[in-house]
Amino acid sequence: MDALALEATNTKKPSNGAAAVAVPLLAQAPVKRKPAKKTKKAVVFFEVEILDAKTKDKLCFLDKVEPNATIGEIKSMFHKSHPQWYPARQSIRLDPKGKSLKDEDVLQHLPVGTTATFYFRDLGAQISWVTVFLTEYTGPLVLYLMFYFRVPFIYAPKYDFTTSKHWVVHLACMCHSFHFFKRLLETLFVHRFSHGTMPLRNIFKNCTYYWGFAAWMAYYINHPLYTPPIYGEQQIRLALVIFLFCQIGNFSIHIALRNLRPPGSKTRKIPYPTKNPFTWIFLLVSCPNYTYELGSWLGFTLMTQCLPVAFFTLVGFIQMTVWAKGKHRSYLKEFRDYPPVRSPILPFIL
Repeated sequence: MDALALEATNTKKPSNGAAAVAVPLLAQAPVKRKPAKKTKKAVVFFEVEILDAKTKDKLCFLDKVEPNATIGEIKSMFHKSHPQWYPARQSIRLDPKGKSLKDEDVLQHLPVGTTATFYFRDLGAQISWVTVFLTEYTGPLVLYLMFYFRVPFIYAPKYDFTTSKHWVVHLACMCHSFHFFKRLLETLFVHRFSHGTMPLRNIFKNCTYYWGFAAWMAYYINHPLYTPPIYGEQQIRLALVIFLFCQIGNFSIHIALRNLRPPGSKTRKIPYPTKNPFTWIFLLVSCPNYTYELGSWLGFTLMTQCLPVAFFTLVGFIQMTVWAKGKHRSYLKEFRDYPPVRSPILPFIL
């Protein structure tokens, strides 16, 4: 009865006598469809084959290497099968005569297929850059002081442990010691190295350069027959101002470069001037640390008026120019918006 009554109440009778139309009380609810399950993409693993760059012999085969693996991780895998070649000693390349790949390069972003072939070259025994710099800079500091104090077997016996009568000799010793002591402190607390190591064989070449020149300069500057600069105190004071100015500038640039790279990273950014006026030279030069270094040794040359110092300055300038040009080219290649007005080491000249 109740169902019939409900149906009767929901039936409308039109006034023109047309047939009654039944209107349902509730509309049928739409059917909810379950969302389709997302199909997971299958991970395509790589097979990595490492060959000797010289003999083309197969050294290692790595199976199921993840596509997002870096060259650094591949080096670690290779090290497990060949413990004598630790990662820092390895050079992994796409071509036997090509450039070494960076540790941060990702496998799937390299121009290789799922079966990748790399070439290995042994870089030889490695040593950390910190150790290299500490060794390079400690030698000149100690050697120069030995000549300054005139320890036996350097000059005639009657000059053993005597001191020079010229005050410029004592000033030169202070400047030289300050320079290399500053370098030691910067190595320990300022510099952040993009490469952790260098070939061990290079330390002998570097130490020969720094230690040899330090001994050569110190021998003549501290010699009992040494004569002061021709223009006397005015020349010495001008040279001291140049030396100190460039030493402060060099330190300021090292601090600015340090702040560009977060600790533990190899990030490279375009260096720009900061609030420190000594960094404003970045507007014109790509490597102002070398510019200030050159200025320091020019000041030291003017101060001592010594030929070995001038020769050391010239050789250092040639080497720093090579480094500056290489870094300048690297900046231009890596950064499209790199300021075109900058020169490698000398504004508008070189």
